[in-house]
Amino acid sequence: MSRIIDRLKLVFLGVFVLSLIAIFGYHGYYVWPAERCEAQGDWWDPDGRVCARPVLISDITGRTIPERKAAEAAKARAEAAETPAP
Repeated sequence: MSRIIDRLKLVFLGVFVLSLIAIFGYHGYYVWPAERCEAQGDWWDPDGRVCARPVLISDITGRTIPERKAAEAAKARAEAAETPAP
């Protein structure tokens, strides 16, 4: 009976060690790189495991975004209305 218990202890210990290795391997290969990438403000692609920086189309083409133009115009009008005339 003692030999069976000793074998079972070793089997359970082996399963435990293998599961720990699998968990840390998964986190080291998939989870932690994704968290580091997203913490930097970049985009993580899980299929290719690539950390990429987003690029705005307005940065490539040189055109401004219409919403940004409208917001800047409204801000300029608000500042002009707040400043008193000399």
